[in-house]
Amino acid sequence: MLRIIIDAAANIGRSEILPSAAHWRRLADITGASRAILLPLHRARPTSPDCDGTPEQSTRGAVMAQAQSQTALKGKFITAEIVKRIDLTDDLWKIWIRPSEPFNFRPGQYCTIGAGGIERPYSIVSSPTEPDIELFVELVPPPEGNLTPILYELGEGASLTLRPRAKGIFVFKPEFKNHVMVSTVTGVVPYVSMLRRYLEEPAGDYNFYVLEGASYCDEFGYDEELSKMAAEHENIHFISSCSRPDEPRNAPWKGEIGRINTLVQKYVGEYGLSPEDTIIYACGHPQMIEDVKARYEGSGYAFEEERFWKDG
Repeated sequence: MLRIIIDAAANIGRSEILPSAAHWRRLADITGASRAILLPLHRARPTSPDCDGTPEQSTRGAVMAQAQSQTALKGKFITAEIVKRIDLTDDLWKIWIRPSEPFNFRPGQYCTIGAGGIERPYSIVSSPTEPDIELFVELVPPPEGNLTPILYELGEGASLTLRPRAKGIFVFKPEFKNHVMVSTVTGVVPYVSMLRRYLEEPAGDYNFYVLEGASYCDEFGYDEELSKMAAEHENIHFISSCSRPDEPRNAPWKGEIGRINTLVQKYVGEYGLSPEDTIIYACGHPQMIEDVKARYEGSGYAFEEERFWKDG
C-alpha cells in the first residue's frame, strides 16, 4: 500500500509565462506601477525588446498607495529585511532576508512573508544554523500572481512582513534509510535545506537521491551546490533533467532529458531501492506529484508530497 503524507504549503509552481510587455501592462494595472519601480529599488531593468523602445517611468508613490490600501494584517508578525538578491532568469531569483527577531525552523518547513498586505508561504533553502533565511522565488505574473509581482521589484534594503513561526510537516523522515527527493525547479528548496543541515553534522546511515526537473537548464538554482555535494559524498546522488532539450535555450545541456517524473522509476530501479527502507518525496508542480504518486500506487513505498501552487 502506498503510504501518503501531504503538506500542501505554497511556494509557486512552474510557470510557462515569461515577463513581456503584456505582463508589465498587467502589473501596472494591478499596482499602478511600471516595470522600473518599487519600494527600495531592486534596479531599473532595461526596456523589453517588445516595448517599442519606450522608457518606463518609476512610480514608487503609486506602489506605496497600493500597499497602504491593502487590508491590515491580523495576528502577530515581525519584519525581515532583504539583505541580498541574485537573479537567475527573467522569472527566477533568490533573496536572503534577515528577521528582526530570532526565527526557528526545521529543514523542509516554510515561512510566511508579505508585502503590501499580501502574504504567501515559501519553503526555506537555508539550514537553520544560517544567519539569514534564503528563499528561491518564481514570478507568477498577474492576474494569477499576487505577491510575486511585488517581490520581483524589491531589492536590498526592502522590508517584508514575516510571521514569527515556521510551519509544515514536509521534513526529513529519519526512520528511512533511502531518501528519494523528486522536484521541479523551486521544489528543490526543502531538499537543499535538509542536506545542508545533514552535512553540518552527518549522523545515521542514510542515502539521498535528488532528482530535479526543469524546462530549461538555467532554471536549476542549486545544481552546482548539489553536484558538489554528490561529488564529495558517496551517499548523495544528484540527477537533473531538462524536458525541452531541443530548444535553443538548452543548447549547453548535456544531462538527462525528459520530465523528471518519468525518470523516477528508472533510478529507483538502478539504485536497487526497496520499499521497506525507502521514502519518496515529491515537491513542486502538482501534475508532477500526481504522476509520481500514480506510478507508485500500491507499491509499498512511503510517499510524501508538498505542492507549490500557482497563486503567487
